[in-house]
Amino acid sequence: AQGSKFSAPERKTQTMPAIRSRPVSVHARLQQVGHMDSSFTLNHSAGISEVEVSHQSLLEGNLATEVSLTVLDSVSSFIHNFKNQLTQDDGHNPLMKKVFDILLLLTSGQSETAMRHSFASLRAFISKFPATFFKGRDNVCATFCYEILKGCTSKLNSTRSEASALLYVLMRNNFEFTKRKTFLRTHLQIIIAVSRLIADVVFTGGSRFQDSLAIINNFANSDKALKSTAFPGEVKDLTKRIRTVLMATAQMKEHERDPEMLVDLQYSLAKSYASTPELRKTWLGSMAKIHMKNGDLSEAVMCSVHVAAVVAEHLHRKKLFPKGCAAFKAITPNIEEEAAMKEDAGMQDVHYTEDVLVELLEQCVDGLWNAERYELMAVIYKLIIPIYERRRDFEKLAFVYNTLNEAYKKIIQVGRTGRRLLGTFFRVAFYGQAFFEEEDGKEYIYKEPKLTRLPEISERLLKLYGDKFGAENVKIIQDSNKVIAKSLDPKFAYIQVTFVEPYFDEKELQERTTSFERNHNVARFVFETPYTVSGKKHGGVEEQCKRRTVLTTSHSFPYVKKRIAVGREQLIDLKPIDVALDEMKDRTAELQKLCDSNGLDMIQLQLKLQGCVSVQVNAGPLAYARAFLDSSKSAKLPAKKVKQLKETFREFVTVCSLALDLNERLIKEDQLEYHEGLKSNFKDMVKELSEITREQMLAEDELVKSQLRNSLHVFSAISGTYRGASGFSSAP
Repeated sequence: AQGSKFSAPERKTQTMPAIRSRPVSVHARLQQVGHMDSSFTLNHSAGISEVEVSHQSLLEGNLATEVSLTVLDSVSSFIHNFKNQLTQDDGHNPLMKKVFDILLLLTSGQSETAMRHSFASLRAFISKFPATFFKGRDNVCATFCYEILKGCTSKLNSTRSEASALLYVLMRNNFEFTKRKTFLRTHLQIIIAVSRLIADVVFTGGSRFQDSLAIINNFANSDKALKSTAFPGEVKDLTKRIRTVLMATAQMKEHERDPEMLVDLQYSLAKSYASTPELRKTWLGSMAKIHMKNGDLSEAVMCSVHVAAVVAEHLHRKKLFPKGCAAFKAITPNIEEEAAMKEDAGMQDVHYTEDVLVELLEQCVDGLWNAERYELMAVIYKLIIPIYERRRDFEKLAFVYNTLNEAYKKIIQVGRTGRRLLGTFFRVAFYGQAFFEEEDGKEYIYKEPKLTRLPEISERLLKLYGDKFGAENVKIIQDSNKVIAKSLDPKFAYIQVTFVEPYFDEKELQERTTSFERNHNVARFVFETPYTVSGKKHGGVEEQCKRRTVLTTSHSFPYVKKRIAVGREQLIDLKPIDVALDEMKDRTAELQKLCDSNGLDMIQLQLKLQGCVSVQVNAGPLAYARAFLDSSKSAKLPAKKVKQLKETFREFVTVCSLALDLNERLIKEDQLEYHEGLKSNFKDMVKELSEITREQMLAEDELVKSQLRNSLHVFSAISGTYRGASGFSSAP
């Protein structure tokens, strides 16, 4: 039947290599090699001539080739005798996997002669078992494409030609298997394999690979039997898409030492393959590896979450899973981008299962634990638990609930100690068209690990771009003022680095009560720049203004990448009374937080107290009171702001009283004199505040409440039980 379809040369490529009759001389040489003393091979300095060494190398090379050919003969015989067993379940069985692995193994690291026969064997293998490659699961086709593509970059012309011919045979057989409709599976798997090779940094020899693509195109154009079909056009489209990926490879090579730019490039590729889940998975997986390598664990686990969401969304659309990517919104709002998955050709050959999803979800749980984002583990387990319950897998259910128990203990522990650091944020802006090109003028928010200081990230960026552009050409802009690009010297590359903090309005602060909630899913950041109307940066409290800059990013942190572009900027100018109000609210909140914390830090409490009850003329809270609450000055100010400031001072005095009581009950005898000094300063401050405002700043009922709260706080501090600020809101 095949004789009519293929010409004689083509028929030859579709058959297994014939079992050869070996001449006696070959066997004699093999016996000679087998009986040679091993010292002859290993010790070349024992008076052996170069001719003998060359002869020995030739013999050993021939032996290696004979071994490979013998294995091929054995596999050929096995396939012939056990074809029925190999074709069970469309070839997706352990026996077929063993045979397939052996054949693939012989396509690399062998002699040219051996590899030529190996490639011929694989061509025959494709023809004998097309269903294994083109029906059901795609793992065999995927592995095949990945390994053979390596041969397409070989330095050996013969190997490149054989690998190219083999890939063409795979495409052709796939096209015939679908009754000449498409070779979609091979098309997708080749693109995925190229992407994986690039992501795994296995891919080298771009120009040689271009030659292989040309060979494949020539095969398609000269194949007369398929000239009138869509096949040549599909091959051309495939090679075009591969070249697009290769162009991205060149950029990645250029930025391989710049982790942010490298991830950005891979992110762009992942985004471009939204309609091909396996390709998107490939690039997200590659990004996760880069993050893990650099210690960015939160970003790595976000990549895993997005991969799991891709699979969940696919299964949901196939009615195989109750929830799609929307189930992950509780972890990150960024997950909505996975809902944009298009139902096009890239979706037709995807074979995800519930088991694949469960495995990915378990990886997410591990990643969240490593990233110390324990609060999110329950969200993932809510997706896994119903599956385990349906399967009656009680062992895994026990493990899940035990892990959740440990996670909640961790949440309590880090809440008490305050030692969990989920990242530090910086605004980074680039200036210099000649150096940064399209990045010129762009602003990003960078998320750095743990407690990264401003000098540390500045030094890292200075070295990174100094290595790119020359250390003498890169300058760091130290202040946070607005940069006027025209005023900069075009001969230099400028990088402005500013520390920023997550920003929340009053409503958000009421909803986000924990430290975790104020460091997770954040998209707005703030930094402040002091100034005076006279032009100086700093001045007296009556003239000190500040500009609050609120930056909004296009996505929330943490994300699949550690830097996100700034999408919007909002400027808020604070007048001197606003600065005073802001400062007093911050002082009150900081002192309240110290008082409410479990495991009270006495040193920090005393330092804060000392700064709060200071009676210096030009500094501390009293300076604000003298400047804005004195009747002679407050009359000229907005009444609403003056009232707000008075209320803030009342809260401040109440918290100071609570802190002093706590300090008095917990200090040792050697600190009594120090405490009396703080107490005296506090009384003087309250007295002067009352005189300035002509109001009683600490009423009797507030003192009673303070004493009650103090008793509860002391009990908490001594007993080690946790009680947050909300625990005292109902006190009479």
